[in-house]
Formats: sequence, C-alpha cells, structure tokens
Amino acid sequence: MMIDFGKLTGGGTVDSALQPREIFVALPNKKEGKFEYPRDVQTQVWDHWFKRRDESDLVLKMNTGSGKTVVALLILKSSLNEKKGPAVYVVPDNYLLEQVLSEANDLGIEVTKETSSPLFLSGKAILVVSIHKLVNGLSVFGVGDEGIKIEIGTLLIDDAHACLDTIEDQFIITISRQNKAYNDLYNIYRESLHTQCETKASEIELGDPSAYMQIPFWTWQDKIKETSSILIKHKNTENEIKFTWPLLKESLHLCRCIVSVKEIEISPHCIPIQMIPSIANAARKVFMTATLADDGILSTHFGIKEESISRAVIPDSAGDVGDRMILLPQVINPELSDEQIKDLCKCASQHINVVVIVPSEYRSKFWQDEADLILNKDNIYSGVERLKNEKVGLVVLINRYDGIDLPKDSCRLLVIDGLPDVRHLIDKVNQGILMGSGRLSSQIIQRIEQGMGRGIRSSDDYCAVLLMGKNLTSQLYARGAINKFSPATKAQLDISEKISEQIKGKGIKEILETLSYLFDRNKDWVSVSKGAVAALTYNDKTDLNRISLTLRDSYDYADRKIYTNAISTLSDLINETTDKPLKGYLMQCLSEYINLYDKVEAQKTLLSASSFNTRILKPLDGISYHKLESLEMEQAKACSEFLKTKYNNPNKIIIEINSLLENLIFKPETSNIFEESLKMLAQYFGFNAQRPEDEFRRGPDVLWETGGLTYFVIECKNGATTETINKYDCNQLNGSIEWFESEYDSTCKRTPIMIHPSTVFEYAASPNPCIRIIDVDGLEKLKRSVIDFFKSICVNDELHDIAKIRESLIVNKLRPSDFLQHFTKNHSKK
Repeated sequence: MMIDFGKLTGGGTVDSALQPREIFVALPNKKEGKFEYPRDVQTQVWDHWFKRRDESDLVLKMNTGSGKTVVALLILKSSLNEKKGPAVYVVPDNYLLEQVLSEANDLGIEVTKETSSPLFLSGKAILVVSIHKLVNGLSVFGVGDEGIKIEIGTLLIDDAHACLDTIEDQFIITISRQNKAYNDLYNIYRESLHTQCETKASEIELGDPSAYMQIPFWTWQDKIKETSSILIKHKNTENEIKFTWPLLKESLHLCRCIVSVKEIEISPHCIPIQMIPSIANAARKVFMTATLADDGILSTHFGIKEESISRAVIPDSAGDVGDRMILLPQVINPELSDEQIKDLCKCASQHINVVVIVPSEYRSKFWQDEADLILNKDNIYSGVERLKNEKVGLVVLINRYDGIDLPKDSCRLLVIDGLPDVRHLIDKVNQGILMGSGRLSSQIIQRIEQGMGRGIRSSDDYCAVLLMGKNLTSQLYARGAINKFSPATKAQLDISEKISEQIKGKGIKEILETLSYLFDRNKDWVSVSKGAVAALTYNDKTDLNRISLTLRDSYDYADRKIYTNAISTLSDLINETTDKPLKGYLMQCLSEYINLYDKVEAQKTLLSASSFNTRILKPLDGISYHKLESLEMEQAKACSEFLKTKYNNPNKIIIEINSLLENLIFKPETSNIFEESLKMLAQYFGFNAQRPEDEFRRGPDVLWETGGLTYFVIECKNGATTETINKYDCNQLNGSIEWFESEYDSTCKRTPIMIHPSTVFEYAASPNPCIRIIDVDGLEKLKRSVIDFFKSICVNDELHDIAKIRESLIVNKLRPSDFLQHFTKNHSKK
C-alpha cells in the first residue's frame, strides 16, 4: 500500500495558502525539472496582484514569454483558496485552451473544461474555456434577461487583446446577400442611401464588389422599429441573426449599419458586454495583456474604467523579453523589391523555419511559388505543431497576428508582410474617415506588434523580424507610427536601426549576413541587444487612450438614456482634439447622440463636423462644394514647397512614394485607397487635388488642378474586370464632365480621364469624344516615371533646387501636357 504524504503536509498548504508563490512552492505534483522555482517576474506580479486582489477590475501586463499561464493559474488557485470561486480561466481559442490544460496538469492544479463539472461549481477546480464559449448570443453562462445561469466568482481573461476579435464577431450582425432579410432591410433604407450618394448606391445595386455605404444615422434611428421586426422575423431561420440578435436587440439605436453588395452589417458603437451578466457580476475580474501600447480597447470592449486601466499591475522590470533583431529592408534600401525579400526568406528557410504573416489569402498567392506550407484557419493548428516538431521551411500564415506560439526553432525568422487588412465593413468605413489620423495608425501598430510577438515566447528565446511591404514601411517610418510601439519593441528597433545605418543602401546578401549575427548568437550582438532592454522599466501609469475611454463613457451614458451627459462628455474631448480627421469623426459620433432627442441640432453639428473631415456622413442639406483654386506658383516651385514643408529627410519621401505607388494597382475592392493615393500623388509633384464624390457627394472620383486653369476629371475603375468599359461607367464620367461644367466657368479647361484596364467602350456606351484612358500599360509607365522623378531630386537632396525639379518634371513627362501625351490613350468603341 502506498501512502500519499503530500496529503499530510503540502496538500493543506496548497488548498489553504493565499499567497500565489506559497501555493506554487507547495504544489506536490509539479512536473519534475519544469517548475523548480518561480521566475522573479512571476513573483513580482503575484505580489502586486495579491495586495490589490479585492479590486473588481485589474489589468495585469506581462511581456510575451514571461510565464503568464503559470501566473494566471496560481492567481485563480489563490482565489479558490480564499473562497472567491467559481474560477474561470478564459483563453482566445480552443488551441490555447489545450495548452492551458496541459500546463495546469504539469503543475498539478485541478482544472476542467466542462461547465457542468461538480469540481468547478463547488470551487475545487478551475474552469478553462474559450472566449467564444463565454461570449455568444446563446451562452451557457446566460444572456441578457435570462440572467446568470453559471455564476463566476473570479474571472481571468488571458491575452485579452487576442480575445477582442472573437468578441466583436459575436456583437456584429452580418446578413449575407443570400439571406432573405437582406432585401427586406435594403428596401427600407434604399431611398436614404441614394440621397446620401447616388453614385455609390447605384454601384451597390449594380453589383460593384468595392462599393459600401453607411446608412445615415438619422434614418437608422427613425426605422429601428421596422428593422427590429425584420430581424425578429428571420432570427429563428437564419443562423447569421440567431446567434447575435440576443446580444444586440436592446441597443440597436446605438448601432451603425453598413451596406455592401455582399452583406449588411450591424455593429454597436461599443460592445454592450453587460449582456453577459456573468462577466459584469463577477466579484473579481483580471485581464491579462501583453505590453501593447493601446489599452483603450479594454474599455470599449470590456467596459473597464479609466482607474483600472491606468493602474495596471506590472512587473518591476520590462527587460524580460526575448532577443529580436528587427529590420526593415525597404528602409535600408528603398530599391529592394518584394520579390528580392522573398528570395532572402527562401534562402534562409533552407536552414531554419521562416514564418511569414500575410494579411489576406490574396497576398498569400505572392508566396505560393516558394512556400513549403500555407496555413489558414482550417489547418493552422496542425501546421503550428509541425513547426514545433520539425524543420518545415518557409511557412505562410494568413491573417493570424495573435493566438499562436512559435517558440525556439519553430520560428527563427518572422516576416510581417504588409499592413493588416480590416475585418469588418465598419472598420473599412472608419478607415476611410480616419485617413491621415493618428488614431488609425495606433490601431495598425497594435496589430503589427501582436504579430511580431509570435516568434519569441520566453526571455531566452531569439528571433529575427523583417517588416516588409511599402505601405507598412511608410506607415512605420515615413509617418512616424514607429513611436507607438511598446518600450521593449522600441528599444529593440532602436538598436536594429543603428545596425541598419551601417548597411544603408546594401542588398539582400548584406541583410542576410547581418541577420546571421542573431542566428549564430554572436557574442557582441547578444551583449548589445540584451543591454538595450536590460534596464527597461514600465511606466507607473499606463498610457491611456483618452479617445477610447471617452467614447465608452459617452456610450454608457447614452445606453442609460442620460443623453446630456453623453454629449457633454464627448464635447469635452472634441474641444481638446486638434487632429482634424479625428475631430470630424468624433463630431459625427456626437451628432448621433444628439439626434436621439434633437434632430435639427444633430444636423447642424454634422454640418459643422464636415469642415474638419469631408469623409463623414453628409448632412441632409448637403455640403457646399469648395472649388479647387488654380495654383498661384509654377509646378516645380509648388512641388518643392510641398516636399520641404512635409519632410526633413528625402529618404522618407521615397518610402512614402513607394507606398502610394503600391496602392495604384488594378485589383477589385481597392477603390478607396486607390483614389486617395491618386489624390495624394498629385500633390507630391506640384498639383492640387481632391475627391469630390467622396467629400461632397457629387462629381468625379478624383479631380486634379494642374495649373493655368487646367483640370483632369478622373474616374477610377481600377477594380473593373470586364474586357470593355460598360455603359454605366461611361455615363458616370460623362456625368462628371457635366458636373465640372456646372461648377467651373468657361475659363477652366478640363480633360476627362478614365482609369480602366480597357480602352474600348461597349457598343451601348456613348463616351464624350474628349475622354482619355489610362490603362494597365499607361499606369505602369506613370508609376515608373514618378519613382524616377523622385529619385532624381531626393538622392542628392535637391528639394530646394527649382531648376533641377523643373528639368526632372520635363524629363519624366510629369507636366500636364506631357502627362496626357505619354500616359493616356485615345478610346475606341465596339
């Protein structure tokens, strides 16, 4: 007979001690050799948490790979010992759930994944579930008026930022075109959409995959009753509605609705997380996050108040991160192409595992010819297991920036290829409104940093990181978003940037040689790299995203129908905001709340908002068109003044131009970024430009003023896939010509231009004889000329030399008359 002596001694301590470190030391069944003693950082966090454990909401920040799972399990075990159960450990997905169960088993802590487990319900075991199990419209924990079905005493949400996407999905009603509710909803809002923008509404009805529109909030609020009736009618027959309706049905008036060809999407201003009462009523809530800069979304998604976010529990040191060399090849040498970087990755993958994170399935095709494995949502977990157990080579992950671990040899070179794609229609709308705003770059940085953290999972791990893609490079380097990274990442970037300076202008061979210092664990590199982060500490106060916090406070007031407080809270933020695109956006949010009780004042506020941001919803009475005034200086001087004002480093100009040109492609569903890039490009070589349809509801996609009262009236059909230019697109450009002639007098000369893969109009079309076409060949020629022009004036920093700029404009055919001759073609007709 065997006696379990653990039950005679340590067992009592394990089940009665409150200090997590004491419990850890007393655990009798820890896996031998794995948990000999807790790390310093774990003890520090436990001590900080223990002193404040009775606060209802605690944010706990730890670097990736610093032993968060062990910290979490011991916090929950301590809470159970203190009779603060039942205890629930929430993870982003089922893959991580299995990892937590395994870790708990190795520690010897009782866990279960069954919500009906008697051990869990009696406070003897920790329940481990995915965020989807807890948060969904039919949650077993209870939803809304159902009340609490499963009580939670202590709730710990691990990797809270990685849980956000799942939470958003549960609180968004997405109605596909095939759903019977789509047409019912579209019909009640059709007139309002056409009033808002006739052209875009027509594009949706004609099946343009890139077209989408927000339903004006005043119409949405007026028709909540009809909308609710339609959704209720279909909720039991359509799963798209069935699983989300219970979460949104009480807050439809605080939602936004976006319409596209593929779907109708309904999403709340902020997540009404109180619809899961088990979360709202948990006595203790702990939110574990990585050390990302923006914690404001913990407020918008979980409703955490400013006091809790600002006083996050943090370790004493921030230097407990793995070793990373972070390089931006297209900053080191702007001439480097994506193809060359792909060759570098393939070369490296002969010896190590290389993992590339791409934003979309479309982009994964670029890597297809060299990839050894492409992972999507269906095979991600089996693929990750292969990486952990063998050398696979070059592996591509599609749109997976969080929720996976790639420790040690599973990933020694991590590549972030391009900017992350937005996931929802409302994100596309907000991205369009907030172009040029710092708020947008903060959201992008958070996603990128999440991705960069996949390759180092402990302080003794190491991984090289390449950031590639001209848009990504421009966002980080030319537009200053690099300063938004967390302290540890910034420190590693700083040291990597100093290395980059030493190989400035070099090629792939030199970059690969530089990376070998990390791969080969060169002593000098390791010493410098570790030294760069060794002394890092966290700020005592978390950097607060005041915007997210204020939007949450305003939303909560509006949800309780205290509209005056919602408006005054948001108004204070607006008055402090100097970022014009953001100010206009916030004023639109303000208008939505005002409209709930004063429709006239709401329209006045929206009209005022349009003076700061013309991309927001257009008020009922419209916005007066502001003409593009003729340039008062010659093109070369205007070009010089623009560049000198905007940049102090000519290299950043090349990076930004590369980014703009990367957006000028013939590809479906890219019209918004194409038009914006075309508008911005004109300003770079000395023209004025605007987007009349986007900014004023009428007119062409893009209008260039090229000096001397000459204008280019441009319609962009870069998403077209037809062999000919159809009648609708032709009529659109003809209509833009008429618009121009009604807005500008006879002294102004206009040239209508269509950007389209074809130069041939279909038989039914009636094109204006003056129309010129920029086709695939013309666009490529234009892009080559643009980059050659900027190289010629930037290489030797000749931004002040008007004569040099003038000469280069002539050589590269970028004066108005040369432009038309060299980059546009005559049209023909079938």
